[in-house]
Parts: sequence; structure tokens; C-alpha cells
Amino acid sequence: MFDTLSERLGATLANLRGKGRLSDADIDTTAREIRIALLEADVALPVVRGFITRVKERAKGAEVSGALNPAQQVVKIVNDELVTVLGGETRRIRLAKEPPSVVMLAGLQGSGKTTLAGKLAHWLKGQGHAPLLVACDLQRPNAVNQLQIVGERAGVTTFAPEPGNGVGDPVDVARRGVAHAREKMFDVVVIDTAGRLGVDEELMRQASDIRDATRPDETLFVVDAMIGQDAVATAEAFRDGVGFTGVVLTKLDGDARGGAALSVREVTGQPILFASSGEKLADFDVFHPDRMASRILGMGDLLTLIEQAESAFDQEQAAATAAKMSTGELSLEDFLEQMLAIRKMGPIGNILGMLPGANSGQMKEALAQVDDRRLDRLQAIIRGMTPAERADPKIINGSRRLRIANGSGVTVNEVNELVKNFFEARKQMKQMAGQFGFGGSTRSATRKQAKGRKGKKGAKRPAGRGPARGALPAGLGGMPDLSGLPPSLRELPPGMDQLPPGFDPSKLKFPRKDG
Repeated sequence: MFDTLSERLGATLANLRGKGRLSDADIDTTAREIRIALLEADVALPVVRGFITRVKERAKGAEVSGALNPAQQVVKIVNDELVTVLGGETRRIRLAKEPPSVVMLAGLQGSGKTTLAGKLAHWLKGQGHAPLLVACDLQRPNAVNQLQIVGERAGVTTFAPEPGNGVGDPVDVARRGVAHAREKMFDVVVIDTAGRLGVDEELMRQASDIRDATRPDETLFVVDAMIGQDAVATAEAFRDGVGFTGVVLTKLDGDARGGAALSVREVTGQPILFASSGEKLADFDVFHPDRMASRILGMGDLLTLIEQAESAFDQEQAAATAAKMSTGELSLEDFLEQMLAIRKMGPIGNILGMLPGANSGQMKEALAQVDDRRLDRLQAIIRGMTPAERADPKIINGSRRLRIANGSGVTVNEVNELVKNFFEARKQMKQMAGQFGFGGSTRSATRKQAKGRKGKKGAKRPAGRGPARGALPAGLGGMPDLSGLPPSLRELPPGMDQLPPGFDPSKLKFPRKDG
């Protein structure tokens, strides 16, 4: 959604690179280009005016004129102001001291409230809570049934005493739902309310009555990030008519200009708590203003990438795999396990899109070529092998390759390509592990193993030239070959040497060197 804005801002700020000092004319030109970029992205005019005023004031002040690198200081200022527009610090959901906590969802029809209710319940369950969904959308056809299906997928209970489709009192259902949660020991109640095609008195009155009957701890306004300036107008109407304590952005994976999403926080004064970017239950997370600003400016989102990796990978298993990589003992079974863990993190293109420089033109073209279906074919090939073949691919001869190809629905050439590239990648991984010191704690064990082989003491590791600096292993049987990516990944984009606020290097985990 923010691709176009990212490209415009990136190009504008890149023009400052290489300038030893910035004149007032340089700053005015940059501010004008940023203003145009924001307006084209559909950011509300009052928000743009305030943003540009603050940027120009700071850019013409002492913090830039006295900086060693004025251009990068301007990038930092733009990043700081973007974070401010998006809400500053991350705001967590508030829960009651005495359960059950009540979270009420409000918004227009089509904004994705029902799907979001399931995502929120799924997220709360992952946080150790016991959520209950309450079906109070009794107007829209099949809304109750849809919430029950979403709840079943999320693995949570749905309270739906009324069939809906125009039957039942939503205020009474909400009140009974909270009582049911208290009786059955659910600690969070998520109320899905009815929406309309437009803001009207009936919608506001019903939402207000549900609010008064349940006294929610959080009232979340769910807004479709693709509806443009109407998102701001609708948010203002709900703020004045019902009141809400937080905003949830949905459909951030859309292709709309997305500037309205940047406007909601500043116009309404209420923070953005969550963001939803797809149809799957896992496509939902806490909204971090600093990380979103970093992504918009093309600096990537390394913290989110790290968090997703930590949730998808088992630490002990990852450590064992790293040890095998350093000794060249990685098997196809290990590769399959790591591939499955990567798939849990989401589409490969989305993962690579969190890297710095991912919004550059060449990088975007490379990411567009990534096809997750190729990984599915690789999984099919490996699953078609016997445990012995996965453990020792060297035994896969011609007849075995034909059997594997027939069993997995691929050609023999694809099997050949996988096996060939696996051996080559394993060799490069071992060389890179030695070159960069990965698996340091395993080196002593490796040397002991080498000493014990055939009675040879002090045996040296096979000599081998490491890959060129910055090179990556070749793609495994159709996996994207990242070694051919543009130089944008080998150099820091503007401002990356001044990381955005909130970046905590202590969260980066690297293998330790033991001696």
C-alpha cells in the first residue's frame, strides 16, 4: 500500500546524498517534493501542512547546520516526524484488572470487522488469554454464521444465541455475552457489532447502546485503509457519535494509496493499535509507528523480521542446524525443516520486503519474481525421498531419482537440479560459516572429531576459498537466487547509518565465539 509513497520519498531524500552542506533552497525543494508525495498518497491536507512545517523548522535549525552529515540528519528528521504522525510510541491494548475485559469493534460494513474479530481473538489466545467472540451483528445476512466459522478457525468459542438476519436484539446479546464470559471464566470478550454502508443515526445509536450496556475497556474503530479520505471522515463521525479508544487498520496489503491511514491518528487523536494485512488469521499484529515509518522510508523492518523468525524457529533446532551448516553435515531433512519454518513466517516476498532497500526499483522487480509455489515443489520432492536418502543425498542414483520424480509429480531434471544445488549450497554454507565465525561453539567439537578420525591427530579442515564478500548461496532447485539481487542490499539506504528511534540492538542475536 505504501509502495508509491516509499518510492517518492526515497527518490526525494536520495537527492540529498553527497551534499556536504544544505542550503535553504535545498531544504525548500526537498520539503516541496515531500509535500507532493504525501498529497499524492492521499494524506489529509491539514496533516501534510503540519508535517511539512515541522520538517522545515527542524531542517533549518541547528541540528542540521551543525551535523557532520546534514543530508542524513534530514532523513532522520523526516523519520521522526513520520513516527509522530503515526502515533509516536507503540500503544498496547488495555485490559481490565478484573476479568472479563471487554473489547468492542465498530466500523462501517465491509471494513473487515468480523474477520478482524477472529484475528484479534486468535492473537489474544496466543498471548495466553481465553477470548470469547460475541455475535452482535444481527442485521447483515449470515454475519453470525461467518463469525462462528471464523471463531472455529481461530480455535475460540463464539457466543451466538440469536440467528441474526434481522432477528434478535444486539444490545441484549452483548449484555448476555459479557455475563456468559464471567460465568464460564473467559477473560476477554470481543464484541462484533453491525456496520452500515454509510454513517447513519441508527448505526450510531445501536453502537452507543452496546457501549453503554457493556462498558468496554477498549472500543476499537476498524477502518478499511483502502477507502481514501472517507476513512478520515468516517473516523471523525464515529469519534463524535460513539467514541473510540483505538484504531485498527485493515487491508494494508491492498494497492490503494494508503495516505488516509497516515491521517487517521493525527486527525482523531486516537492511536493505531493493530494492523491487518491479509485474509489469514496470522496476518495481524500490533502496530508499531517507528517500524512502519522505517518501512515507508525504505529502511526495512528488521525487528519485526526478527520477531517473526523467533516465533517460527525452534531455538534448539536452529542451533543444531547452524552447527551442521558449519561442519558441512546439513541433510535434506534439516533443509526441509528449515523451509517449513520459513513458510510459517509468511510469503517469501513479504519476508524479503522487510529488508533495507526492498522498495528500490530493482529490488522490487526481483521480489516480484519470487514464487512460493516453487518451495512447495521442493517440499514435494524431498517428501518423496526415503529417510536414508534425505540423510545422505549421495546415495540418490539414477533409478532413485526417477522414482522420486514419479512419486512427487515432477521431472527428473527438477530432482537433479535440487540435489546438485543442495550440494553446492551446503558447500558454500560451510565456507561462509567458517569465514564469518558462525557456529563458533561447535568448532572445538569439530576439531576433536577431526583428530579422532582414522587416528590422525591435528588434522586440518579442508582448505577452501570462501565466496565473494556479500555473496549468498545459490537458489536451491528454483528458490530465488539472491546473489543476483541489485547492489541496494549491499549498501545502506539513506539514513540507515542513523537507525530510527526504537531500534534496540540488544534484540539482535548472533552466535557467540567461544575463544
